[in-house]
Amino acid sequence: MAASRTPPANPPTNTSLRWLLGAVAVGALVSVGLGAYGRVHQPTFESTVTFGFPSQIEMKVGLAAVVGVLGIVQLVTSLRMYGRLGRGRPSPAVAITHRGSGVAAVLVSLPVAFHCLWSLGFQDYSNRVLLHSVMGCLFYGAFVTKMLALRIKGLPGWAIPALGGITFAILVCVIATSALWWLSSGRPTY
Repeated sequence: MAASRTPPANPPTNTSLRWLLGAVAVGALVSVGLGAYGRVHQPTFESTVTFGFPSQIEMKVGLAAVVGVLGIVQLVTSLRMYGRLGRGRPSPAVAITHRGSGVAAVLVSLPVAFHCLWSLGFQDYSNRVLLHSVMGCLFYGAFVTKMLALRIKGLPGWAIPALGGITFAILVCVIATSALWWLSSGRPTY
């Protein structure tokens, strides 16, 4: 006797997939908009606030490190929420921690992004800096896409984890091409 295949409880609908494409389009517009602003804006090359750090670059590295740690919290809590870590159902605290760490990560990243866009603009004088500029813009677009997608009913089960994974991967690239590079290269001046 052949095993019967049961359809998923809530199969994705064409409407939900269209909404997902719309969310991706909005995220793309955010990324392109940030990149265009950074490219046409005349960089000031002035420091903004340092929040008590000795210098602007040390503030950016310190805040980026905090964002990186919060990104790891996001990864671990999402793996737990989707049953990839631990046994049994996760407690409600896991979802609360996931949301809180996500909000905190974006808020902590904003002064860094503001300084990058306003003071430095979109730069391309080296491959590392170009990659950092592109990934910085893509991060906020991916974040917006994920936040919009969370509100769409009937998405396929892979959509939110995929968007979260993409956002995390971009964040890793942003931090690797800035804070990690700075720390590993003897803390050069700009």
